Amino acid sequence: MPQRLPSFLLPLSFLSWVLLLLSALSHSGAGPWLGTWPEWTTQLAQGVFVLGVFLYYRYQRSPLHGQAFIRLLRRLLTGPGLLALACMGLHLLERLMKDQPVFDSNGLFFTSIYTLNLGLFVVFLARTNYAWRALVLFRSSPRLQREWTVFEVLLGATLLFRLVGVNPPNYVGIPLVVLLGLYGIYLSGHQKWVAYLSQREKWRAVLLQSGLLFSVLVFVQYFRVTQVDPQLIAPQPQHAFLLLTAFFSAFYALMGLLVTFFNLPIADVIEQRRSEILRLQRLTQIIQRGQTTAEVYHILLESAVQTVKADAAWLDLDPGHSGVTAAAATQYFNLEPEQADALRARLQGHDLPEGEFITNDLHARIGFEGTTQHYRSLLQLPLRGLHFNYGMLYLLKIEPNTFDREDLSILQTFTSQAVLSIENLELVRTSLENQRTQEELKIASQVQDSLIPKNLPTDNWFDISSHSLAAKEVGGDFYDFLHLPGRRLAVIIGDVSGKGVTAAFHMAQMKGIFHSLMQENPLAKNERDKFPVPSRFMAQANAALTHCLEKSSFITSSLYIIDYEQGGFVFARAGHCHTLYYHALREEVFYFESQGLGLGIIRNESYEKHIKNQFYDYSPGDVMVIYTDGIVEARGGDGTAEYGEDRLKLRLEESYYQEANEIKDFILKDLNAFTHGHPIHDDQTLLVIKFKSAQPPPLA
Repeated sequence: MPQRLPSFLLPLSFLSWVLLLLSALSHSGAGPWLGTWPEWTTQLAQGVFVLGVFLYYRYQRSPLHGQAFIRLLRRLLTGPGLLALACMGLHLLERLMKDQPVFDSNGLFFTSIYTLNLGLFVVFLARTNYAWRALVLFRSSPRLQREWTVFEVLLGATLLFRLVGVNPPNYVGIPLVVLLGLYGIYLSGHQKWVAYLSQREKWRAVLLQSGLLFSVLVFVQYFRVTQVDPQLIAPQPQHAFLLLTAFFSAFYALMGLLVTFFNLPIADVIEQRRSEILRLQRLTQIIQRGQTTAEVYHILLESAVQTVKADAAWLDLDPGHSGVTAAAATQYFNLEPEQADALRARLQGHDLPEGEFITNDLHARIGFEGTTQHYRSLLQLPLRGLHFNYGMLYLLKIEPNTFDREDLSILQTFTSQAVLSIENLELVRTSLENQRTQEELKIASQVQDSLIPKNLPTDNWFDISSHSLAAKEVGGDFYDFLHLPGRRLAVIIGDVSGKGVTAAFHMAQMKGIFHSLMQENPLAKNERDKFPVPSRFMAQANAALTHCLEKSSFITSSLYIIDYEQGGFVFARAGHCHTLYYHALREEVFYFESQGLGLGIIRNESYEKHIKNQFYDYSPGDVMVIYTDGIVEARGGDGTAEYGEDRLKLRLEESYYQEANEIKDFILKDLNAFTHGHPIHDDQTLLVIKFKSAQPPPLA
């Protein structure tokens, strides 16, 4: 039934407005030919017109498409917002014509303009209110949607009662309006959309919302002025309705404006995080551009200084590794070699405990007693590879207590990526010097093998078992795990297009992006907002890969965030294989069918609309099977038949009751029997996650 409403609401609204105009002319004496109409006709026409307009826009499609928030605000200002200019123009025309004899004798002209402006105002309020509704309910919970519906009903009833002149006593009406206003304040505080704006977009949103707020005030001022005009006769309930409706519309515009304005400082932090990701990408691009290890170290020192805003720094390198000469074994930033030598001498023999890297007051550190130091804060971070220590990074600040754990976490990501780039550069250099491709591939395989998690997450909530097999010495499949705040686990799996060394390099880049983007956000208001949701992660990863992924390459991936205390997970699929799932309560095996497009296929801001989050509550005994296409596309028989999703589903139906490792072995045994005699033609990765039947109670 609601889908059929808009088809006749528009003509009904127009006819009721015409009836309202005729009734107003009758009461103002401007149309003696109309006779005298009963008072209730005006109230009925007003009520039907307002209700029709609001219902018409209520059942239109949402004005918000994806995350086009600025476009929505711009369309409001250039559409409904211009109605305020039309109102102002009509009012000026009315003032100009007021003293003309032909218009001074009756109120036909003035009453018509007033009624027209009333119609424009109602249309303006309806469109803006339902635009605010779309923003409030952006990615909202079902509970908030129900609360908004209750608010709509209460507000609509209050306004209609005001419109028809049904007013309760002040001791009842005023508290009701106050409670409704407080309820509106609570709802208007849900402004998740603001967090998705860049700093530039937030400034544009501030300007657009200011324009909309000004449009509301133009209408309100017009009706305040005309309320006392002796030539315009309008019932008092009409003014009460208009002002109350305008209050709620202006209030939300003001709340949105304030939330956007006070979020501007956070935009700086987001831009800083984006800058950190881009610096990380510079490190990962070095191997593709054929740069030297000296350039890697230079970019590392420069990126570290800019990230933590260090006042001075130096980098000690081991000349025995990575082709570093003795002359270039130390790099400095805003520091004289003599100063570094003095600090280095005092640090010798007084190492920090294992796992500690920050000295927030050098005056209190052993070896510096009784000295006066220009720099008070020190962060020293070793560059450790698979087999060697490549050097030590020192960062200094003048003020004490200025380094924190967030600085350390970001710098560890930078140094890990730098060491990985150095080791990969060594692989390339070794290959070019010795012309021994096979040996180079073996070394690359060792480096890549070090990136694959050896120790799987263990917990009382789930079992995990994994399998990974490259078609060549190195491959493009990857998976990883990361513990998040609040008993959550992030699981990522992916497949880089192509095979060999190039795919392995992109695999390492994706792993670095995963750890960088999933770092905690210290400005988050709650635990759930400290890391990006899967769809947002995919969009940010796609933007980062745009700078380093060849146009002919792409990456498929799926990211799962498991909240094993709450018993649910959310995931997004970027063109990767569908997730196979066994639901214990329903005793059903099925594939999650979700939308997704591979990373690097679309390289602009429209990519995120192709990625959707999917939420699911799991039950004890449920089993999730995650894999790459090397599993289902494995060939057997005459060499053309594929293993396929249906066969994989049957194997889970036969083994779901077993432990995760046994389920994995059962599937691999059947896969090997199917492909017997045929070489593996694509990388194979398989993860089996089984949620425990007996879970301990959550922590208090």
